[in-house]
Amino acid sequence: MTNYAVVGIDLGTTYSLAAFVENGRPKVVRDAAGAALVPSCLSFHDDGTVLVGSAAKARALSDPEHTIFSVKRLMGRTLADLERELKMIPHQIVERETDGKRKVLRVKIGGREFTPEELSAMILKEVRTRAGNPTKAVITVPAYFDDSQRQATRDAGRIAGLDVLRIVNEPTAAALAYGLDKRSAGTVAVYDLGGGTFDCSILALSDGVFKVLATNGDTFLGGDDFDRAIMQVAAGEMGVDLATRDAELLQHLRDAAEKTKIALTSADRAEFTVSVPGSTLRQYTRTFTRSEFESLISPLIDRSIDRCRSALRDAGLKPGGVDEVVLVGGSSRIPLVRKRVAEFFGRTPHTDLNPDEVVALGAAVQADILTSGRRDMLLLDVVPLSLGIETLGGVVDKVIHRNSTVPARKTTRYTTAADNQTAILLNIYQGERELTKDCRFLGTFKLGGIPPMPAQFAQVDVTFLVNQDGMLTVSAKELRSGAAATVTIQPAHGLTPGEVDQLVTESIENAEADFTERRLVELRNKAAGDMRHTEKALASAGDRLTPEQRTTIATATADLKRAAAGTDLAAIQHAIDAFAGATNPLAHLLMNAVLKQALGGANPEQLDATKL
Repeated sequence: MTNYAVVGIDLGTTYSLAAFVENGRPKVVRDAAGAALVPSCLSFHDDGTVLVGSAAKARALSDPEHTIFSVKRLMGRTLADLERELKMIPHQIVERETDGKRKVLRVKIGGREFTPEELSAMILKEVRTRAGNPTKAVITVPAYFDDSQRQATRDAGRIAGLDVLRIVNEPTAAALAYGLDKRSAGTVAVYDLGGGTFDCSILALSDGVFKVLATNGDTFLGGDDFDRAIMQVAAGEMGVDLATRDAELLQHLRDAAEKTKIALTSADRAEFTVSVPGSTLRQYTRTFTRSEFESLISPLIDRSIDRCRSALRDAGLKPGGVDEVVLVGGSSRIPLVRKRVAEFFGRTPHTDLNPDEVVALGAAVQADILTSGRRDMLLLDVVPLSLGIETLGGVVDKVIHRNSTVPARKTTRYTTAADNQTAILLNIYQGERELTKDCRFLGTFKLGGIPPMPAQFAQVDVTFLVNQDGMLTVSAKELRSGAAATVTIQPAHGLTPGEVDQLVTESIENAEADFTERRLVELRNKAAGDMRHTEKALASAGDRLTPEQRTTIATATADLKRAAAGTDLAAIQHAIDAFAGATNPLAHLLMNAVLKQALGGANPEQLDATKL
């Protein structure tokens, strides 16, 4: 067995594998039989024995309750995140509270409980053993993995005894594998259709810099969903409910569907056969044609193309503006997938590398770059959702916008809303909607020590900093007093990819209503502020106004209060403008008083402008 000091690892939903660089070329690690793929399956025996890989997959039909698959879908998730998945998972999943704060997902199997990180570590150990026990690795993750999922992957690597040099997005790794880093410039679209998820990433290449322009995806779209489309037809004809907790039947249906899907990649027809031992009621055979299969999965492929269209729109590009298209993931072998991708982008995608191996090959290239020092390479990712703070009225003021390149830093200036305010409470939110009620709350912190001052006199600079690991740090400083505070925002579980996708979709569907509601809040805030300042000004200088001017202000104030209580934006704006006109004489008096004091008592209206 050859030993490799550093490898690239693709920890996949269905299969995992490692690759290394030899004589400048990436190669996958193979076993004695020449197999590169390690099934991401685990089987637990009552005597404590744990089978990993092919041996575990072979037990899936006979002992489904003790066989675990698709562990990747559990990484960094909560029980609530898995609501859609639970009915298709034959083993029990629970959530335990630790330290009275954090909730940890656990899988109950073989009389014991394991975290997803521990289970993934077992798969990584098998991959590592096959590669001769390397000590360092680059591990890939889907582009839509959030910080919790990336951290869970890194933790799994550590448990497996690996020094994880870098967590790299799968689409970027695939581009590296094709040697696209050698281009001086260009734009690459990576269509990544795996077993559990779909990603489309648009990357710009320039002088060794890989910059992610935009990414979009669907965390419930992959080969598993193609299998389910076949399963639903068969189950319907068998009179079986797929929501059944019959683990053995579910596994037989799943296994038959996967075999049928794979066969139809190269054949025009394939037999779907289910034969559950000891049950005459669960014997079933039927033939699927490729055209029937394509009809079943066509809506799913449409969804993937829609994600590609969204990614291009976010990147400011059209399909014709892409120089290269790369297909990644085993499901990209399906002829209809390749046809639709080629039609959408108007060019033939790269398919010369094995789609199951290409991500691991790219991870090996990155591992070599990090350890050999032979090439310089910079990988720049993006912020998946906008980050901002809550302002008056529950409005989210976005500080760092979605698809900003990380590391990202932005400072925005705010002020106090009330007189003698000595502290500011900053609430941090993430999302694309306009109001806090529609966004994800991330955290809060307090900036205290502000000297008592009139409203709007304090000047507070709030800075958002997102580092290369996606961690957000928020700092605030009041400029007059120097009071400052800093906090690192790290949600217990972070945003799930599905939530990211849902928030973006909702922002598009509700854009008009959101902006109308935000404008209403802003106008009401403006009206309240203007009336508050006028009330203070009347108390100090109102006696110098004529009776007619005071009456006009009183009338305008009543009109503004009445308009602000309604929802007619035009009426509120008109009342604000009328109020400004009515209070103009008062503003003029105050300005003259300020100038007179500055000029040592001289009347500013009697000064000769030519002598100033």
